Amino acid sequence: MGKGFFNVPIAVNEPIKSYALGSPEREAVLKTYKEMFNSKIDVPFYINGKNITTGNTRTMSPPHDHQHIVGTYHLAEKTHVEDAISTALEARKTWSQLPWEQRAGIFLKAAELIAGPYRAKINAATMIAQSKTIHQAEIDAACELIDFLRFNVQFMTDIYLEQPESTSDAWNRVEYRPLEGFVYAVTPFNFTAIAGNLPSCMAMMGNVVVWKPSDSQIYSAKILMDVFNEAGVPPGVINVVFGDPVMITDTVMSSPDFSGLHFTGSTFVFKELWKKIGNNIHNYKTYPRIVGETGGKDFIVAHKSANAKQVSTAIVRGAFEFQGQKCSAASRAYIPSNLWSDVKSQLIEDLNSIKMGSPEDMSNFVTAVIHEGSFDKLAKYIDQAKADSDAEIIVGGGYDKSKGYFIEPTVILAKDPKYTTMCTELFGPVITIYVYDENDYSETLKLVDQTSEYALTGAVLATDRYAIDEATKALQNCAGNFYINDKPTGAVVGQQPFGGARASGTNDKAGSAQNLLRWVSPRMIKETFVTPTDYRYPFLEE
Repeated sequence: MGKGFFNVPIAVNEPIKSYALGSPEREAVLKTYKEMFNSKIDVPFYINGKNITTGNTRTMSPPHDHQHIVGTYHLAEKTHVEDAISTALEARKTWSQLPWEQRAGIFLKAAELIAGPYRAKINAATMIAQSKTIHQAEIDAACELIDFLRFNVQFMTDIYLEQPESTSDAWNRVEYRPLEGFVYAVTPFNFTAIAGNLPSCMAMMGNVVVWKPSDSQIYSAKILMDVFNEAGVPPGVINVVFGDPVMITDTVMSSPDFSGLHFTGSTFVFKELWKKIGNNIHNYKTYPRIVGETGGKDFIVAHKSANAKQVSTAIVRGAFEFQGQKCSAASRAYIPSNLWSDVKSQLIEDLNSIKMGSPEDMSNFVTAVIHEGSFDKLAKYIDQAKADSDAEIIVGGGYDKSKGYFIEPTVILAKDPKYTTMCTELFGPVITIYVYDENDYSETLKLVDQTSEYALTGAVLATDRYAIDEATKALQNCAGNFYINDKPTGAVVGQQPFGGARASGTNDKAGSAQNLLRWVSPRMIKETFVTPTDYRYPFLEE
């Protein structure tokens, strides 16, 4: 029973710590990194608030030191997934009825746990598990996740405040119910914040969740569950299972109580899941909500009026931070002929100054790609570019997996604007550049729009305002997040809601109220104060 209209703390973005030499946060995270790296953990999965072990385990190793084992995790069987579903449905009976301010309190506490006592631990885990530099871990695992938790609470209250008009005759009100049944979260390796946000934002709205993290992110997912447990998420509300993704998904989607999919991952997998839902549609009690953020072939296009050094910096940061393993990472660029010489020399100078190695050495800008499969795929495309007459590697091109899965930041110059690496998503530290005639800007914009099936992020760099306006209009359908005079990465919760269309997803904008609205089912209630007692309307008078 509500006892007041409650105001939540005003959401503000978490300040990014510098980790400068001699800073306390640098010392804390390095100490935690060493402790975690040199110990071994055994990670259970979680059902109904209990740790479940099966003895059927796999090992976890840092991508930058793949022979070193930091722990093991346990694989679920079909019966465990069925238990996760049944316990979630049982938990829904009380969780869905819990007053919203009680749910808000849990996730606001989770944000403060990450901001304070868990900060070094969640950053160190992300550095180890996903080979992120401390800066990339800080902006992801700490700041972005804190922002998601804080802003989602504020967005939740904004949604609840949205009410219809009433009159003196009737009181109209809308309640935003959680979806009937349970929802399924499938999260990727590349962002700890995404792994934390997808299940938590649905739970915040009163839903119960079965969550399957990426096999390559389980080490830091364990820290997320520790945070949720300490914050007070009740047993059964968020259940976590590891193992065969096909078996887990088939079990989840065969349940008539399945009511929603929140997904971040590959376009192909998302389409297969959508098809599976469609094939099962007659079995469900309700039409499932489907939200997905998938791939990208993100672009930078420079106008002849652009500043060459700014263009080069946008390429280096946009393409090579976190080894290009962001769905928003720049992987194709269109440079005008008048700027190319300066951009090229600046790129070569910058990339030759970059250090690569373990994230424990904080002078490294680039570390390892996530696993051997990714390494082998990238090496194949790099070798092909070395062999092809219509492509040239102007910097980088080296790789070595003897200790870690290291790929040098690589810039390919393509003579053909439809060369394979201009069109194919590689998800690694490789960008392909096409140099266009400086006077063919309008035609090049058409080329940018028509080259890729994706439509996630993109950037234009120019000082000519007419050129910026032309690009903004010409490229309106090929980037859900469009950047002017900046790199195409780094969306901030509450400032740049994130998502793309075409083959890049459903564009439901994580980091905004738009996404949360997908996880509620509104119920309109009309209360009439003076109820009619005669069916006859005035027009019936004779």
